[in-house]
Amino acid sequence: AAAAAMASGCRIGPSILNSDLAALGAECSRMLDCGADYLHLDVMDGHFVPNITFGHPVVESLRKRLGQEPFFGKGRGLRAAPLRRRGSAALPARSPLADMHMMVAAPEQWVKPMAVAGANQYTFHLEATDNPGALIKDIRENGMKVGLAIKPGTTVEHLAPWANQIDMALVMTVEPGFGGQKFMEDMMPKVQWLRTQFPSLDIEVDGGVGPDTIHKCAEAGANMIVSGSAIMKSADPRSVINLLRNVCSEAAQKRSLDR
Repeated sequence: AAAAAMASGCRIGPSILNSDLAALGAECSRMLDCGADYLHLDVMDGHFVPNITFGHPVVESLRKRLGQEPFFGKGRGLRAAPLRRRGSAALPARSPLADMHMMVAAPEQWVKPMAVAGANQYTFHLEATDNPGALIKDIRENGMKVGLAIKPGTTVEHLAPWANQIDMALVMTVEPGFGGQKFMEDMMPKVQWLRTQFPSLDIEVDGGVGPDTIHKCAEAGANMIVSGSAIMKSADPRSVINLLRNVCSEAAQKRSLDR
């Protein structure tokens, strides 16, 4: 049971919305070179949240710019995967390295475009759909992993019925829509509850996470850490990524020993 407690280990995903958007390809390469385990891309439509960012054309451009190896086959514990066929086209069986956080009012609308563009994981908000089950099925049929996110005002019990059907639960630690907000420590009981109830589930935290708040996230049981400005604006992103990963890994090991 202890070995399954953190099925995919601790992974750090810089939020590229906090990068220099005029040099997005170079910024993504820089983060991967600094040891990032995956990239977290915030997609906002101006409806579900009061901000607009980027969509599937940007993902497609990044895929072309960065190539299959660095963007979709490289990362800690991730191997370049063999090709598989979807229809008539040969596509790589991509590792979950590009996590799309879909802060959109109609998540059903963007599943196919994101899959075609090259997304690996499609994380939608529970609050944005009346039929999570159908959406989960559609995401899987399009060859992506499934993430399910909840806003701070949504109780974790609303997510629980779907936990065994998804790959990752995202607990927002700020109100979605804008970066640079203060970390909401009162979201940690949600993470703790999920880790206790679903020990092998990947649990991601997003919002205000950095060296000052990582301990709380790690101790609660999060194993996928999204960090924006703390990494992107640092003079030494590699050291910040290593610090976040080390704190997360140490907390996971302690939990295993305590079982």
